[in-house]
Amino acid sequence: MKINPNAGNPAQPEMLVNVPRLVTAYYTRIPDSNLPGERVVFGTSGHRGSSLEGSFNEWHILAITQAICQYRKQHDIDGPLFLGIDTHALSEPAYASALEVLAANDVEVMLAANDEYTPTPAVSHAILTYNEGRTHGLADGIVITPSHNPPESGGFKYNPPHGGPAGVEVTSWIESRSNTFLERNLSDVKRMSFEKALHADTTHRHDFLNSYVADLQNVVDTKVISDSKIHMGVDPLGGAGVHYWSAIAERYKLNMTVVNNQVDPTFRFMTLDWDGKIRMDPSSRYAMRGMLNMKDRFDIAFACDTDHDRHGIVTRSSGLLPADHYLSVAVHYLFQSRHEWASNTAVGKTVVSSQMIDRVTAALDRRLYEVPVGFKWFVEGLGNRSLGFCGEESAGASFLRINGKTWTTDKDGIAAALLSGEILARTERDPGEIYSGFEREYGRSEFQRIDAPATPEQKKTLSKLSPDQIRHTEIAGEAIRTILTRASGNNASIGGIKVIADNGWFAARPSGTEDIYKIYAESFLGKDHLRCIVAEAQTIVEDAFAGPRTGGP
Repeated sequence: MKINPNAGNPAQPEMLVNVPRLVTAYYTRIPDSNLPGERVVFGTSGHRGSSLEGSFNEWHILAITQAICQYRKQHDIDGPLFLGIDTHALSEPAYASALEVLAANDVEVMLAANDEYTPTPAVSHAILTYNEGRTHGLADGIVITPSHNPPESGGFKYNPPHGGPAGVEVTSWIESRSNTFLERNLSDVKRMSFEKALHADTTHRHDFLNSYVADLQNVVDTKVISDSKIHMGVDPLGGAGVHYWSAIAERYKLNMTVVNNQVDPTFRFMTLDWDGKIRMDPSSRYAMRGMLNMKDRFDIAFACDTDHDRHGIVTRSSGLLPADHYLSVAVHYLFQSRHEWASNTAVGKTVVSSQMIDRVTAALDRRLYEVPVGFKWFVEGLGNRSLGFCGEESAGASFLRINGKTWTTDKDGIAAALLSGEILARTERDPGEIYSGFEREYGRSEFQRIDAPATPEQKKTLSKLSPDQIRHTEIAGEAIRTILTRASGNNASIGGIKVIADNGWFAARPSGTEDIYKIYAESFLGKDHLRCIVAEAQTIVEDAFAGPRTGGP
């Protein structure tokens, strides 16, 4: 991918989103349901878009919320709905629209005490805590966030009573019903004024912050961190956890410095991401330039994205750790330190995550559970405790409580970040140093992801490939030993293909939102070998696009 020359530099005033224009467009622009880009579309993390593009406007939120109300009624979900928001400019107006519909449908809604911003893991934690021991009157939740996406973005996602991201069968129904409401000009949507909804008998307050923070000691060993006196730095990146970190430090007596507590919907304090856009991505060395410049001030430092479901770990030894590096270290540490976890508890990872996780897992004599892209595939395993740790390539993870019980069923950037402090405190080595040991023992991994153009028809072809359509028998000089179109863990379609050799692999899958396909590739034989894998991966995919060869005349 081409790196913008301004990547890593501070955002300039002319780059900042015009918030009044953004909010005005949210209320005034009516989406055209005949245009694919203006319909409700639930991806792996809910419906996302921008009011300026007609893809995230008031009508979308009214329609989606009414669809969720109907879904709840059909499935007898009649407990409270926990509603959380992040700090994006479109989150506040979407919150108001959602509450107007929820209250009009007599849904018991739990809003954050003191109108606090609410991280995704705090919503998952609240749902699970409420539902524990219950079989009826179950709670669910909505999180209004586009995650790490740019300031002009909005996002809206639903978490059913299991506490994690809704599965495809749920989001497909909500998406379809929402678009029907749009087509009917919202004629079936119930709604009351925001002021009336805010003071409705069904609207309540919940202390997300203190409930979550008070329970953190049961998933991370806060005492060992406190006793060690290690100096930790954290940057909330202007996100929903901005007030959580000082509360965590105070409650557990941690030597922690919050380097930035600003909340600004333009996110003007960010450095630009690889493509020159403002993006609150804690796994990007460009977006994390400010934190990297301060790395030597701290024994360990970290950041989370805007809804705090993803993490970025900065070590003195290695700087910003690639996501898969830290996931490998977390697996290695947790399965040796959590003595109350069941002996058959497995490791969860996505198909495009590093095979270093596979090698570490095998050395621990644990089972590996590989799933397609999307954290929703881990929800059941975290809920029934068959999975001890689950991580995905985009720096999202969650894991069980110290006693082996469920913590969250959604990604938790806060717990994952604090775990890095626990690892350093207990082992006296930072995660970068530990990963360097893996490279000496298991080999050095080289990883790359690229995007390539693809027509809608080619994307459809790629998503439906079968192993027997791949005519190649080698990849970068090694025999292909496995070709997958379904994940080995749960046999679910990966929406593309994964080709595996002994010392390298690639996966190719179409983008859900752009006319591109993505190639993920990894080699344990060096950068030249990786380049060969990527080049041959593109050839293999293009051959598949071309269809079967025909014989001569």
